[in-house]
Amino acid sequence: MSEEMNVDTGIEFNEGSRVTGKVTKIEDKSVTVEIPGAPFDGVIPISELSSLHIEKASDAVSEGEELELIILKVEEENYVLSKRKVDAEDAWDSLEEKFNTKETIETEVKDVVKGGLVVDLGVRGFIPASLVEEFFVESFEEYKGRMMTFKIVEMDKEKNRLILSHRAVIQEEKDSKKEDVLNDIHEGQVIEGTVQRLASFGAFVDIGGVDGLVHISQLSHEHIEKVSDVLKEGDKVTVKVLSIDRDAERISLSIKETLAGPWQGIEEKAIIGSSLEGTVKRLVSYGAFVEVFPGVEGLVHISRIAHQHIGTPNEVLQEGQKVNIKVLDVNVDEKRISLSIKDLIAKEDDNSYGDYEMPEESKGFSISDVIGDQLKNFSK
Repeated sequence: MSEEMNVDTGIEFNEGSRVTGKVTKIEDKSVTVEIPGAPFDGVIPISELSSLHIEKASDAVSEGEELELIILKVEEENYVLSKRKVDAEDAWDSLEEKFNTKETIETEVKDVVKGGLVVDLGVRGFIPASLVEEFFVESFEEYKGRMMTFKIVEMDKEKNRLILSHRAVIQEEKDSKKEDVLNDIHEGQVIEGTVQRLASFGAFVDIGGVDGLVHISQLSHEHIEKVSDVLKEGDKVTVKVLSIDRDAERISLSIKETLAGPWQGIEEKAIIGSSLEGTVKRLVSYGAFVEVFPGVEGLVHISRIAHQHIGTPNEVLQEGQKVNIKVLDVNVDEKRISLSIKDLIAKEDDNSYGDYEMPEESKGFSISDVIGDQLKNFSK
């Protein structure tokens, strides 16, 4: 191994020595550096300029720039230098500390490659596609040049392996927000939220960093067959907190509880004496329950169904049937409405009077006349 030394300063210029150099010339694939005190200049090949692949040397350094370098090789009147190795040596110590303390790193995305993103932290850092976001990304082209925050999830200096994650930063932020939300919210609180996803049994709503469940039964005062009939992802909704399980991080929410109840203002809609159309919902032995407004049912007692006597409501009614009803009474406090069907049905005239046969001579008279004559005869 060739050795060089500056006699005046005592500085050795050997393979492995760290030196300071000034960029004096930049070519496409190499950089010429003047090393103070050295007997001759050095050259940095393009492959030793950066841990990342670069097309031109000018992409990594500028003329006149001072650099910390390592001498890789001492050739005849020339040094082969590396900036990349100095950057890596300095970087690993700092990166190991950040890894141990779980510190967040902010840096620019230098390149987009197959399978993820690449950053330059003195060493090449790789972010797999699965660790970029919490959601699927179709194309990462727009990420190049973007400043992003990362956490180191894996590092191996011997193998020059450094794996980073932006997704871990997002998750940490969400966990922090979740803890704050769980500490701050309370049962009965009414807050704003955003629908995150739909399920057959309800909707998950983000209420500021934590998701709560609105069960399908809590979506509306009306019966809901499918959640997607009333909500979609991204909808802004107002919800009421029903219950909180902080240990399990579960929150039960209700949209229904924030809506005006179906009985609110019912006196103005179901006015006593008015006629309405309703739907027979349930038949019971003593009558029929008819829905007159969404979520509002009234009872038609069996005696108010028909003019003629019926044994059960099933004889003349069936569930799902549309009927016209008259409002007889409204009790808002007890949420009861009394209805009648027969009051809107004309009673058939009955002129037979049973088996009684009117005398021929009495025809043309009223029944009271006939009865009056018979009473007169009886008194005789």
